[in-house]
Amino acid sequence: MRTRFAPSPTGPLHLGHAYSAIAAHDMARAAGGQFLLRMEDTDLQRSKPEWDAQIIDDLTWLGLTWDGPVLRQSQQLRSYDVELNKLDDLGLLYPCSCSRADIRAALAAPQEGVAHELYPGTCKHREMTSRQPGDALRLHLDRALDLFQGPLPQFVETGAAFAGTYKITRDQGFSQIGDVVLSRKGEDIIAYFLASAIDDIRQGISHVVRGEDLFDFTQIQVILLTLLRMEIPIYHHHALIRDENGKRLAKRDDARAISKYREDGATPQDIRALVGL
Repeated sequence: MRTRFAPSPTGPLHLGHAYSAIAAHDMARAAGGQFLLRMEDTDLQRSKPEWDAQIIDDLTWLGLTWDGPVLRQSQQLRSYDVELNKLDDLGLLYPCSCSRADIRAALAAPQEGVAHELYPGTCKHREMTSRQPGDALRLHLDRALDLFQGPLPQFVETGAAFAGTYKITRDQGFSQIGDVVLSRKGEDIIAYFLASAIDDIRQGISHVVRGEDLFDFTQIQVILLTLLRMEIPIYHHHALIRDENGKRLAKRDDARAISKYREDGATPQDIRALVGL
């Protein structure tokens, strides 16, 4: 078994992160496997070296150890172009110049069926030859699903809330995924969920352990990995750590940062007790 913890160094490590890191670490160690650490720092504007260093310091304080060097996505941005080019060669990409305001305006128009916050397809007619500087790249989902002969791919989930084998359907693809952005507008940097999925396979991750708030990413990641002829890992989505009002903890909740607990004299065992591990 090989698991990983893959935070974005855009803020402090909080209790929710600690839960995810400890869960992935303990799962691998209990099975005699490996645990890796990856910094998902493709957001070059928000990712900061000081947060990177603080996260590593907090994880070390928690008693976690990882195998091999820390992988930082910012140091291999161009390597993801290889996978984007494969999707382009399959005819699955198109350029998009829409702003978020454009998308909101299009979605405000009357549409048949249930309204979903999905891209309305304004630029779907465009070909890659019309790409302009600043355009984002989107997945042409119709063409992508048409490439599958027979059933669409499936994945195994072992987390308590979603445990089972999930078979992706075309209806789910169109109603829950849509034409997602794979390369961000004006930056030519691969989208988070694609870079994350690619690195899971490149690093040989057998079990992707993460919060249940990321469960909805799984379908599109499985579709893209299958199109790229990569193996599908097992997924394990765990419950989230919430505050007394039931709200999910976020990086802006500095009061719950691990560094704050450390300053107040907490021990690593105190943190494990707080997150129920």
